[in-house]
Amino acid sequence: MGIPQKLRTVQQTTPQQTAPASNLTGADSFAGSTRQIQSNPNDHFAIAFAPLDLAQAYALADDGANGAIALFSGMVRNQTDGQPVIALEYQAYEPMAVEVFKQIAVQIRQQWPDITRVVIHHRTGRLTVGEISVLVTIGSPHRAEAFAACQYAIDTLKHNAPIWKKEHWQDGSTSWVSIAACETDS
Repeated sequence: MGIPQKLRTVQQTTPQQTAPASNLTGADSFAGSTRQIQSNPNDHFAIAFAPLDLAQAYALADDGANGAIALFSGMVRNQTDGQPVIALEYQAYEPMAVEVFKQIAVQIRQQWPDITRVVIHHRTGRLTVGEISVLVTIGSPHRAEAFAACQYAIDTLKHNAPIWKKEHWQDGSTSWVSIAACETDS
């Protein structure tokens, strides 16, 4: 299955272009530094304006060594704290967000070394109720590790990625929030 042109992907870096992940801090990796995190060539990270594809995310996580694939799909719901929502608008600082995605994958492999694939895709732009905003897919030989790594990935993404959303309320008003502010929305 080919990757659609509409999905912007991240080029993998060579070892000469990277510093060890353990030597990178958030400030080092994003504050004008040219150092990048080395990620596994089987992983896939993207920020996309176009709709995300569940089948594609699953296929990118598929591997003959897998006994499990865990897939998390975050979507736009019709309310927040009882207030009707008609749409969300996502913006991201794409280069930094993708580096955060890579960092998450490195951390996952430190915790669960048998993970075979990490796929993280996030939308930008205006999304209506029911549209998918984020996909996290983890391939692993075992289900427990796949589930744990998938939850770790989405929780860490929400805390660390420079992605913001603007809630469009039914009454016509709007408000911007960092997606980390939504962490209590389980």
